[in-house]
Amino acid sequence: MTERTALAEILAPRTGTADPALVRCIEGKPGWIQCFACGHRCRIAPGREGICKVRYNEGGLLKVPRGYVAALACDPIEKKPFFHADPGGLAVSFGMLGCDFHCAYCQNWEISQVIRDPDAEGSLRDISPEQIVESARKLGAGTVVSTYNEPLITSEWSMEVFRAARSAGLKTAYVSNGNGTPEVLDYLEPVIDFFKVDLKGFTDSGYRKLGGELKNVIWTISDLVRRGIWCEVVTLIVPGMNDSEEELTELAGWLAEVSPDIPWHCTAFHQDYRMKEHRGTTAGELIRASEIGKRAGLRYVYPGNLPGQVGERENTFCPECGSTVVERSGFRVKVCRLEDDGKCPDCGTVIPGRWGRVSRQTGSGIPFALRL
Repeated sequence: MTERTALAEILAPRTGTADPALVRCIEGKPGWIQCFACGHRCRIAPGREGICKVRYNEGGLLKVPRGYVAALACDPIEKKPFFHADPGGLAVSFGMLGCDFHCAYCQNWEISQVIRDPDAEGSLRDISPEQIVESARKLGAGTVVSTYNEPLITSEWSMEVFRAARSAGLKTAYVSNGNGTPEVLDYLEPVIDFFKVDLKGFTDSGYRKLGGELKNVIWTISDLVRRGIWCEVVTLIVPGMNDSEEELTELAGWLAEVSPDIPWHCTAFHQDYRMKEHRGTTAGELIRASEIGKRAGLRYVYPGNLPGQVGERENTFCPECGSTVVERSGFRVKVCRLEDDGKCPDCGTVIPGRWGRVSRQTGSGIPFALRL
């Protein structure tokens, strides 16, 4: 028995049937189905799987993952990163196996690439939605987040978890590559509060190397904003790959056209997985990217994940009067001066976000791990 066959046998009992909203039969091809969970829109023959490797056709039914996690942890919500959603709050994050991209620098490759890479050794644990929610409640987390692998390809399981979370009064979120479809956003809209999209660059050639298409990601960001789902965007700045003045200017300018209020996080690359030919990103390069974003018209730009090296740029400032309304150090909120409705206390300007009552709380910035 090969390792791939063994893994398939482990996953087989941990599946359910796709929601009808995310699958269609293909006319004229008996037994064939088309999946709409992600932008690949895979047409899947009987006995075969989609690009993600975890959604597969069994006798004309689309089988999908459910009932387990490959990662489960509790962190400050700023680590996701969300800077305009429940500042200082905690988030319980869960992930499964598989991805519809194959990024060479993936930091979670041991679970996202486990089905296509024999060197990956992701493990899993059976769990119920209620157990995930109970973990969040015990730790005082206000948000449950589907992340680590690509959540779009496991949206039915997220739906189960999010319904339980909503019933318990918790918020819900995706941390996603943004390779979405109208069908999957229609499906998720009733149960999701926050959505973080990785905008990995701004060229189609760059995206094709990762296994995707730029057009799908920019459509997803635009549609999230149109729907009123709170969206923050992250770009990993990789020296020599996506950090040219031209590409960053075009990317930031497009974001500002969609909405100048989209928070844009510029984060530092470090060598990981199969990408060892590019050096790590310096603080100066993050600051340069953030300045490009500001010049493009974005009001909230955050050079991130190099705590203490970018000065006050981790903070949130009122665009009208310049007051510091949220002061941060890394993933820790030191001071939040916003009113509960998101207004600047000095001039009354509303800072866009999903602040809620948790805006008065501040987190320790120390992640809590839930052992598998």
